[in-house]
Amino acid sequence: MKYPCFFPKTLVLPALLSATLLGCGSNQELDEYGDPTATDVPYVAVTQIVEHPALDAVRDGLKDKLKEEGYEADSSLKWEWESAQGQAANAAQIAQKFVGDAPDLIVAIATPSAQAVVGSTDTIPVVFSAVTDPVGAELVPSLEASGGTVTGVSDLSPIDEHLALVADIVPDAKTVGVIYNAGESNSVSLLALLKTEAEAQGFTLQEATVSSSADVATAAKSLVGKVDVIYVPTDNTVVSALEAVIQVGNENKLPVFAGDTDSVERGAIATASFDYYEVGRQTGAMVVRILGGEKPGDIPVELANTVDLAINLKAAAAMGVTIPDAIQSSADQVFE
Repeated sequence: MKYPCFFPKTLVLPALLSATLLGCGSNQELDEYGDPTATDVPYVAVTQIVEHPALDAVRDGLKDKLKEEGYEADSSLKWEWESAQGQAANAAQIAQKFVGDAPDLIVAIATPSAQAVVGSTDTIPVVFSAVTDPVGAELVPSLEASGGTVTGVSDLSPIDEHLALVADIVPDAKTVGVIYNAGESNSVSLLALLKTEAEAQGFTLQEATVSSSADVATAAKSLVGKVDVIYVPTDNTVVSALEAVIQVGNENKLPVFAGDTDSVERGAIATASFDYYEVGRQTGAMVVRILGGEKPGDIPVELANTVDLAINLKAAAAMGVTIPDAIQSSADQVFE
């Protein structure tokens, strides 16, 4: 039975009066009948810097893990998701909006979104995901439990394995072209690692920087004739426009390698990388712990814990490369 918010005093029983006052005099939201709606389900807000397969897989893994643990969107969980469409200004606006909405927890996927959220609140728990260098990005002081309101999952790429893979597949390669956005702190950290590993493995680097996805095709073309292979790190700006790099690779028989598995499926030759869906599930497990009462500051930052070898035979053929049988037989994922 639906009760209105006004009753003659002589007809109201004490219990009914109490219930009515709770529905009409509190700050609870009311449904179309004037009854209080359920407000005790957790509220998780998710912000993502841009939509591309790897980050979308993180989001999907997160959502599926939460559902598996009893937190289902639109029933036992209030779920809100926003994409910044690759724009730092949008990421800042989304972060401010979410902080104003006061969710129980904010999940920030990728470094720029995480920086925007952490810079906007020091009270709401924040779990980041797919962040290359959380210390360098100033999200946490160390990978140990920080005692603060922030923790998460890092996807620091195994750069040494990536360059070793280039050497195994293109043994004559001497110069590696790398395309990245210098405005992404995660990419700056990766470039520093890449320089160290390139020197150790005997490669020379040729850099091409971009500031937006619209610059990616031009940057890729600028490397033609100057490099033996192109390497695309887990740079959100570049990965969101990966097809432009693949086209340059195909047209010029210039091998393209990548830092993530989804990019291999999209047309890069190979990588040793994480399953980003599993990264999302790993992040979801951390969110569940916090929703269950643990403090984010008591949880150390975790590293993505699964690395798979992925190859794309069709892409290799299009770029004039033959992947050795030994690598084919040891690959965890083969795209044809």
